Amino acid sequence: GLQFTVSDTGPGVPEADLPHIFERFYQGKTQKGRVYVGSGIGLALAKRVVEAHGGKIWAESILGTGTALHFTIPKRKPTGTVS
Repeated sequence: GLQFTVSDTGPGVPEADLPHIFERFYQGKTQKGRVYVGSGIGLALAKRVVEAHGGKIWAESILGTGTALHFTIPKRKPTGTVS
């Protein structure tokens, strides 16, 4: 299959929040006055798309260093022809 990684050098995600970041509308706790902006559906939607294609998605994060999101998509043989 194919594996992709998207990473940043942001503040990171607290360990207690990691198991929940793919839940719909989850925004985590604020840390050091930081307010999260967004609706909390982006990662939930990404998870649904990846899983619909038979893949897996997960995150790794280190506070003060950043977060990496990894996902895999299995290779599939074409099922039809295009004319």
